[in-house]
Amino acid sequence: MDENELHYLRLLSRQFPTTAKASTEIVNLHAIMNLPKGTEVFASDIHGEYEAFSHLLRNGSGNVRTRIEEAFGDTLSDDEKTQLATLIYYPEQKVDLLLSQVDDEDAWYADVLPKLVAVCRQASVKYTRSKVRKAMPEDYKYVIEELLAESRHDPIKDAYYSAIIEAVIRTGSARGLIIAMSLLIHRLAIDQLHIIGDVYDRGPYPDRIMNALMGYHNVDVQWGNHDIVWMGAATGQRGCIAHVVRNSARYGNLSILEDAYGINMLPLARFALEAYADDPCVAFGLKGNPNLRPDEIDLNIKIQKAMAVIQFKVEGQLIDENPDFDLEHRKLLHLIDYDKGTICIKGTEYELIDKVMPTIDPADPYRLTDEEEAVMLHLEQSFRKSEKLQRHMRFFLENGALYKIVNGHLLLHACVPLNADGSLKEVNVFGKTYKGRELYDVLDKYVRAGFYSADPAERKRGADLMWWLWQGEGSPLFAKSKMATFELYLVPDKAARKEEKNSFYKLIENEEVINGIFKSFGMDPDTSRIVCGHVPVKVKDGEDPVKCGGKVLCIDGGFSRAYQGATGIAGFTLISNSHGVFLAAHEPLESMTAAVVKELDIHSQMREVERSKRRVLVGDTDTGTELREQIADLERLLEAYRRGLIPEG
Repeated sequence: MDENELHYLRLLSRQFPTTAKASTEIVNLHAIMNLPKGTEVFASDIHGEYEAFSHLLRNGSGNVRTRIEEAFGDTLSDDEKTQLATLIYYPEQKVDLLLSQVDDEDAWYADVLPKLVAVCRQASVKYTRSKVRKAMPEDYKYVIEELLAESRHDPIKDAYYSAIIEAVIRTGSARGLIIAMSLLIHRLAIDQLHIIGDVYDRGPYPDRIMNALMGYHNVDVQWGNHDIVWMGAATGQRGCIAHVVRNSARYGNLSILEDAYGINMLPLARFALEAYADDPCVAFGLKGNPNLRPDEIDLNIKIQKAMAVIQFKVEGQLIDENPDFDLEHRKLLHLIDYDKGTICIKGTEYELIDKVMPTIDPADPYRLTDEEEAVMLHLEQSFRKSEKLQRHMRFFLENGALYKIVNGHLLLHACVPLNADGSLKEVNVFGKTYKGRELYDVLDKYVRAGFYSADPAERKRGADLMWWLWQGEGSPLFAKSKMATFELYLVPDKAARKEEKNSFYKLIENEEVINGIFKSFGMDPDTSRIVCGHVPVKVKDGEDPVKCGGKVLCIDGGFSRAYQGATGIAGFTLISNSHGVFLAAHEPLESMTAAVVKELDIHSQMREVERSKRRVLVGDTDTGTELREQIADLERLLEAYRRGLIPEG
């Protein structure tokens, strides 16, 4: 052993100071490697749909119902299993509802508690006792541990088991214990959660989803294009702020900004009502039905138009500041004939849907008016000073990235940019070109610099790059030729609105091309998969989310209500457990209230993607590789102890 290795082993000896402790840890790690692999759940494009997402976390994407089936088989009726499942999903609400329907509360508790213990025991079988103990709610740890350890069918311990249950009921702790065991079952149902992008935009409660993720025991996030634009907005980047505010108004969700993040909309609202007072804003109707009052709808429409015009101006300025972004073709305001109400794009003249543009100076169309500048300065400060927004974005940075490789799965939101011939597309990033994994890595570095760099110029580059990631042609998060926001609002011709997808989507069934992507990321093409979202899979039209013989899994199935008409379902989750890989297609959830009162679950169709020939163990996963490395280090420490190179503590 050289001095460097001995130095490392001396540090390791502080944690394991004796031969006995090092040996015990080796035994423990070997045992863990032979446990069944934990359940991983992958979800994508949640888009603010908190209730549906929360329900899937509570039911473990169907895993809780599986544990109930394993625990009881045919000994409970389907109705009894459904009621028990609902109790586990929503213990606080369901306990009170059920107790209001029974005459003898103590008898009900005495019946329910052993059932929960049975499900809890079934959910814990693939974990070490230590891991289960750490997952237990602190206030009920002793009681739960004793109940899980004892078998009610052992006559020697039957009285002991019954005494615990009776004491829990007598001391008024039964309701709290039901909640604690239900939360433990939630925790054990999913070992690791992967979010493949787009928590934000469209739906009403992205902040609640972020709070849930921040409290989750094991989660990672691959940033989506709708996430990155919110991240950019949090830095004060004007293009990102303009989109976030405009899009929130478009979906009638300004409450996300005002109520959830404390961003004062009053200066913007006052400006919009004055600048567009008599303007019908014909091109700026709301998407969907946000259940707003008529005056609220009118305000959202006017704010939407005000921010759209500001966005077109701000983006023109950003394009001039960042010629490397190659977005000159997205500057359109100077192409408008303001007298005729038309625009000439690529030699074709189009009549504008909305010709009322009182804040645009035809001689200097990208200049903000003094009032617009004041609005943007206020919004910049508000986004930067929102403590809750900054906290949520820090979570993205600390627990997320542009991509992740885990257990042979390459997780990314949209695509790896490709040329038409299937080769990796070279993308210009501030004067240098990158492709494949190198592109992802350099973009990730710039995003973090946008938040953390001590150099103001570097921070600005990072912030501006987040805006480019939202809509640049070479962006692996956008994956299209252009962001046709202007045309979608103002040009009626669908041909002018068309956004061409990156060649990744045209070549997604080409095995040679997909294998080339795996090689770029240092992965084995024979055993790897891409898991992505971004583009809703039109299941109702027969589109298959399983691409390229299972090498690519597209799991955007329409969590967002705005997309469910196109997909025909209400989202996918991908499940990887010790038995294989499965894809669940979900039906819509009526509401949380209906789930509690009517005992409605999210019904899912489960599809087998791959069935393992033998049960997958922890030792077969990335965690197993890490454990083997730890075992090797501990064995070297044992050798050092035995040779007298390091004294035992």
